[in-house]
Amino acid sequence: MSVTPIILDCDPGHDDAMAIILAGYSPKIKLLGISTVSGNGAIEKVTENALRICTLAKINVPIAQGSGVSLLGAAEAATDIHGETALDGADLPAPAFALQKMSGVELIGKLVRESTEKVTLVATGPLTNIALFLKLYPELVTNVEQIVFMGGSASRGNRTPYAEFNIWMDPEATDVVLKSGLPLTMCGLDVTHQALVTKEVFGELEAMGTELSKKIIGLMKFFAKTYDEVFEMPDPPLHDPVAVAFLIDPTVVTCKFVNVEVELKGEFTRGATVVDLFDRGGGKRNCTVALNLDAPKFWKMMLDAVRAAGAAS
Repeated sequence: MSVTPIILDCDPGHDDAMAIILAGYSPKIKLLGISTVSGNGAIEKVTENALRICTLAKINVPIAQGSGVSLLGAAEAATDIHGETALDGADLPAPAFALQKMSGVELIGKLVRESTEKVTLVATGPLTNIALFLKLYPELVTNVEQIVFMGGSASRGNRTPYAEFNIWMDPEATDVVLKSGLPLTMCGLDVTHQALVTKEVFGELEAMGTELSKKIIGLMKFFAKTYDEVFEMPDPPLHDPVAVAFLIDPTVVTCKFVNVEVELKGEFTRGATVVDLFDRGGGKRNCTVALNLDAPKFWKMMLDAVRAAGAAS
């Protein structure tokens, strides 16, 4: 069985927390480390959340705090969705281990440099750290297998009418990534809105009866409440784990290889991903875009990981 070494760059966040668990407990993924980036909450909060989730799920990998602002110096927390802590809904244990004494970008560079295999970068938050890595460590790019990111949309947005939150937070960083020349896969709202936390999913979690599953139920109930209030979606979409699931089994999604650009200047469309599904613009194809999800296959992966994590913790 082939195993994919990854670095997870994230902004936990309810869905990032689940992506960490999926990456930490899939036998097909080797989680080398975690870097954090501001997005769902301020950098200190999301970094604390990464430490707490890894403590809860007994995932012992190096974690480093990354950028707290976008490339242009902006920051905004999604408190309307994730709450004041960026991970409201359950009391999580205090961190059992310390942060690395280096920045998130430095950790990415270290892990990529030291790996004997090409590393896949998985980004489930704004792409700031990934763009900085590409700019600061150009000599290491040849040791990157691909970049898979959760973000963007081929249709509507969720932060503005046309911009998805992660991309809207740092469109300049997204532009760097899209122009990197590396193999790219985008798991945007089109596909992640099919990964719904339904009543059946809650039933599966309740049946596990572990301390971990109980904490996850609390987190997901908070997430469901805010998604229903803000987006009129009583079953919330579990965005971020889709990017990890793609690496476990690419058949979990159907994709199209197209040209993707990011809007940097539009008055109403800044941060929108311009996904040329039908090659109308004539731009060079640069990104594989996930469009449809095999939801039963996805949830089997996710729930299997939660069961494994619950047994370990």
